[in-house]
Amino acid sequence: MVLQLQVNGALHRLDPAPEPATLEAVIEALGHNPLLVVAEHNGSITPRRLWTSTTVADDDTLEIVTIVGGGS
Repeated sequence: MVLQLQVNGALHRLDPAPEPATLEAVIEALGHNPLLVVAEHNGSITPRRLWTSTTVADDDTLEIVTIVGGGS
């Protein structure tokens, strides 16, 4: 299965897409560490506890923000 998504404003194609295509699996397939990101799915921030039950479909939109530590 192929999955086409808008991710942070750019078109991404996952071929093959993870099965099932949960938000957590898609984030991992895109190369992100799920513990270090915040995700918005189709315009709504999705709580991490729902990532394994949230299904991502063709033409969905994701915004993925990486949490960066540091500072003084």
